[in-house]
Amino acid sequence: MNDDATQSLLREIRDNQRVQLERQAEALALQREQFELYKRQYDRAERINERAEAIQGRQAGMVGVARMLLWFAIPALALLLGLILWPYLEPLWR
Repeated sequence: MNDDATQSLLREIRDNQRVQLERQAEALALQREQFELYKRQYDRAERINERAEAIQGRQAGMVGVARMLLWFAIPALALLLGLILWPYLEPLWR
């Protein structure tokens, strides 16, 4: 090989390496963008999850209160119904 062919080959190698480095830089920039997008989505999902857990916690407290009210309300309603119906049903037992 002569000097011109060697220099031409070296220039071609250099140019190809430069193109490869540019493409790698573009790929890294794209990966950074994708990572930032993933991070934003993850943070948003985390906030939504925290809000859902807080809502569930409040609802669990409300369910406990409602359950306790039912333990008192149903017997109280049955007693009131019995007291209301007592004058009408008493003659049936005599």
